[in-house]
Amino acid sequence: MKFAIITHVPHIIECNKYFAYAPYVSEMNVWAKYVEELILVAPIETSEITLVDKAYQHQNIQFIPIERFDVLSLKGVFSSVLKIPRISWKIFKAMKNADHIHLRCPGNIGLLGCFIQVLFPNTLKTAKYAGNWDPKSKQPWTYKLQKWILSNTFLTRNMQVLVYGHWKNSSTNIRSFFTATYQEIDKLAISKKEVKGRIDFVFVGALVKGKCPLYAIQLVEFIYKKGYDVRLSLYGEGIERTALEQYIIANQLEAVIELEGNQSKDTVQKAYQNSHFVVLPSDSEGWPKAIAEGMFWGCVPLATPVSCVPFMLDQGKRGVLLAMDLEKDVRKTETLLNNQTDFNTKSENASNWSRNYTLDVFEREIMGLLKPDSERIK
Repeated sequence: MKFAIITHVPHIIECNKYFAYAPYVSEMNVWAKYVEELILVAPIETSEITLVDKAYQHQNIQFIPIERFDVLSLKGVFSSVLKIPRISWKIFKAMKNADHIHLRCPGNIGLLGCFIQVLFPNTLKTAKYAGNWDPKSKQPWTYKLQKWILSNTFLTRNMQVLVYGHWKNSSTNIRSFFTATYQEIDKLAISKKEVKGRIDFVFVGALVKGKCPLYAIQLVEFIYKKGYDVRLSLYGEGIERTALEQYIIANQLEAVIELEGNQSKDTVQKAYQNSHFVVLPSDSEGWPKAIAEGMFWGCVPLATPVSCVPFMLDQGKRGVLLAMDLEKDVRKTETLLNNQTDFNTKSENASNWSRNYTLDVFEREIMGLLKPDSERIK
């Protein structure tokens, strides 16, 4: 099978290997196990490989480089007018040669893919919508357009669209899905986490405004000022790092807040294992892996009720849904700090739920998606 991936994720080429953002590549490597050839249509990046990059594990990769574009500025619009025809032609050729078309959405490249896939109604297709599928959420018009095309079963045929969460009135090709990090063999025993003495919080994600790392810092800061022995470790990099460093220094929080930067999967896993809470006060999410990963190791999640997060937290039975009001959210967290039984219940519920979504289950689901409808019915 020739499997064509149309994605906006930037790739780095080094020593004839193709590297990209590790969580994305880990997922695609599962798909790649069951195909003979990968056709990658993606932008190239010239930066250095970092700890958050990973290589594809496949011996037969045809890489088709494309340019990135945006329509956020007048200059970007004019530049896109020149780029889009070339990019579209490359996507078209890749789709024509493929036995299975796989779109990664939302994104500008995914949007072009949504239009072009209409020309291949008989080709088996999947689309991974990694953003927020909630129809009531505020999103860019380009995202809404992609969702409309993907949901339109007249324009989009022979495709299963993988989304996070369960949404009412979805079209027949929309399928609730998930993302996994750990295997069944990773289900090690979780040591009991006492909410006395030092309490550890962990934030894992890009240091950008949309992830609201400053709110995570302020949440722990307020709890600290109430007399609790707390620590927050933030794993990730981003343009907000300097501003966060300045805030930490200005408020004398060096002993409480630590910016750890990008770290390996093993290092982050140890942080989850040693932490009581995982915090993600994000503006928007698809399937927040940091929350699912933290829950796997018994961390009680503190997260905003966006996308499928209320489902993940069972409306608060498996964690705390943040109101993005510091006084309210501190009070909710403080309640858990003063109630070991409630904390234990949420921690156990969180772990039990997350451990249903392993890579082993994920791989079985992928195998089913790669089969034609006639075989899936059997």
